[in-house]
Amino acid sequence: MLAFFHQVYADPLSAPARAPIIRTLGFDAPRAALLGAGFQPVRLVAPRLEATPRADAVMGHAAMGHRGKCLLEVLLSWDDTPLLITAADGEQPQIFAALRELGRQGEAVPRHMHFLDLLHLPRAASMAYNEARMTQMGDWLAGLGTAPAEDAQPLLAHQAHLLDALGEARRRGRISGADALAVIGASAILHPADYNAALEELLVELVAAPEIPGKRLFITGTPHEGLELYSAIEAEGWLIVGEDHVWGQSFAHAPCPPRIDMAGAKRIASAATACGVAHVLHLSIGGDEAAPWQEAAIRRALPDMAFTALRSDALPDARFLRALRGEAEPPRAPKPPRPAQPKGEKRSRKSLESVASFNAYQREWFADLRAKVAAGSPFAMANANAPQEILRALDIPFVVNQWWASIVAAKQQSRRYQTLLRDHHYPANVEAYSAQGIAAAFDDDAENAPWGGLPRPDFVHAVATSDPTARIFAEWAQVTGAAPFVYEKSNDPRMDLYGDWWARLPDHWEEALEPERIDLMTAELREVIAGIEARTGRRFDEARFRAVMDLVNEQEDYYRKTRDLIARTVPAPIGIVDSMPATMVPQWHRGTQWARDAARAFYEEVKARVDAGLAACPGEKVRLMWVGRGLWSEMGFYQKWEESHGAVFVWSMYLALAADGYIRDIEGKDALRALASRCITMGDELRMPTWAGPWYVHEAQTHTIDGVVALSDADPFVVRALREAGFPVLELTADNFNREGEDGAAIEAAITTFIEGEAGQRAAQR
Repeated sequence: MLAFFHQVYADPLSAPARAPIIRTLGFDAPRAALLGAGFQPVRLVAPRLEATPRADAVMGHAAMGHRGKCLLEVLLSWDDTPLLITAADGEQPQIFAALRELGRQGEAVPRHMHFLDLLHLPRAASMAYNEARMTQMGDWLAGLGTAPAEDAQPLLAHQAHLLDALGEARRRGRISGADALAVIGASAILHPADYNAALEELLVELVAAPEIPGKRLFITGTPHEGLELYSAIEAEGWLIVGEDHVWGQSFAHAPCPPRIDMAGAKRIASAATACGVAHVLHLSIGGDEAAPWQEAAIRRALPDMAFTALRSDALPDARFLRALRGEAEPPRAPKPPRPAQPKGEKRSRKSLESVASFNAYQREWFADLRAKVAAGSPFAMANANAPQEILRALDIPFVVNQWWASIVAAKQQSRRYQTLLRDHHYPANVEAYSAQGIAAAFDDDAENAPWGGLPRPDFVHAVATSDPTARIFAEWAQVTGAAPFVYEKSNDPRMDLYGDWWARLPDHWEEALEPERIDLMTAELREVIAGIEARTGRRFDEARFRAVMDLVNEQEDYYRKTRDLIARTVPAPIGIVDSMPATMVPQWHRGTQWARDAARAFYEEVKARVDAGLAACPGEKVRLMWVGRGLWSEMGFYQKWEESHGAVFVWSMYLALAADGYIRDIEGKDALRALASRCITMGDELRMPTWAGPWYVHEAQTHTIDGVVALSDADPFVVRALREAGFPVLELTADNFNREGEDGAAIEAAITTFIEGEAGQRAAQR
């Protein structure tokens, strides 16, 4: 029987089929519903491909890992088999969106494809959302023309019972971890009638099987989609008797552990203890950025058990085996000296008087905030894309997480904060831009703490836009005692999307967005409000909230006027050295009169410069677009080519997104739903295929851009859309926050060559 399960696991399409096949990408594909619709669900996992040429051509230098590119490579050569993709991890919505956009562009993609945006938090709003999405999936399945089948729930319930018996046999040492993983994985491939019969036969065989010797081990971390690492570990004398990942023993009992798993460490400790192990191995596989944020919590939950955390590729290599054995790495050749960094003006030149007072205001505001917190005021930290307006309306002082990261970088404390994270078993280079708040909780160096240090928060809020985000905020809450709330990140599953969101969302957000997504976020906003009211005794006032939203709309409208003024003025009145801080500092305070007035003063000063014929660079020859996050620690970088080449960075996402992404008409409408409509799209405008590309092209065209410089976090479909529209693009591999090891001289040389070459040639033609 083991040979049969291994064959099915290795080659899913070799399995016997009792019904038409539907391939499923995602551990949370609803097997009962698919079986009931007359299909046999067969899981799709990333194949072991050494090269992914078609996916590389599509994704370029994007952050998508090798697993995602392997999946995309397969899906770009798909047959007519129906395909169901779920939102089981952060990569799969991006894969679906990439396929949707490629199909929109006329390229071959799976013909029968559906995206099921299931959520995993045990909230009433999430369950209602899932019910609506399941109904939509049912309609799609019915359209495929397969006759419904009998209820599969009894078969699946018996399957879970049998898998529990398999788990017990494994704990008794009757079956290896690798063999058990193959048996479990086959349950997502075989029809349950065939699977149950085979597993019953195997369980009989295991009764008489001899006990397997080995050091008992429990595995956690990244889900294992193959047997290679299990096999390599057990070849070293270990016996894997249990695990906590979604393709392991827990797969038998849907729903599986959620992506936002606040109780994961305690569950792991309990399961490891029940398995009678003395050692827990935590694996972060293939660049998984979420798993490393689980390590510290598991260490705390296992004070009396040996714990090892390792990084690995999906296939074991010599380095992994050395680490598994506890062997030291061979000495490495010394690193060559870093190239000398370009010397020159580091400090940027500002030209706007309206921005000159911002730094002083920020310092006064932050000092006042610290004083309020010291006096007993509640305090919140919120990610930039989390809804801050409800905090404003409740008079809860708050700091935006990414603003704090920019202060850490500007004060040259990034390396020290990386050390603080490492010292407490947190990753220092995984979403570092969002992790500086946790580092601040460990910062007791009053002399070097940026701006006196960050107070401990009472609330931490984020949207689950990535897998690491949820765990970062769970850990932040654990470290500080704050009450966490991670909003669900829903995804638009529609195959046919419009490409002009900037024209639709401000006034027609109710028609442009799905009501299911707005309903979900609105319910979560109400839950957060109720939680803050209960903890602080404060009351949410609808009139106060509408006043906040009105101020936000006024502020963003000034940004729209300013953006449009810069776009149509040649030479540009200002560059992004001025527009970035002029936008972002008031954005941290949006919903206040000061922020609205600051945006108005910004617009009026830019207009005065236009009227007076003043320019950021009077000798402007080349107009550049910056795609990606800003280099806040070295703003002077953007001005290095003005005098030598007349090249001006006139566009960044900060002012442009403020102009197009925030305004929501609330006249005669539910203001809380309007806020929800903004939150659910935040980030999609910048990086989601179909949403982002057309907007960047529109902005490049209206700003008369000659060349685009794209940072490492740029979406590949944005780069592709800009190039197809005729704009030269220079892609950099630099990171805006962690610039350690960066070859600044090479980057500057590349930009110089770009300006003198493609961008300069387009400018000359203009």
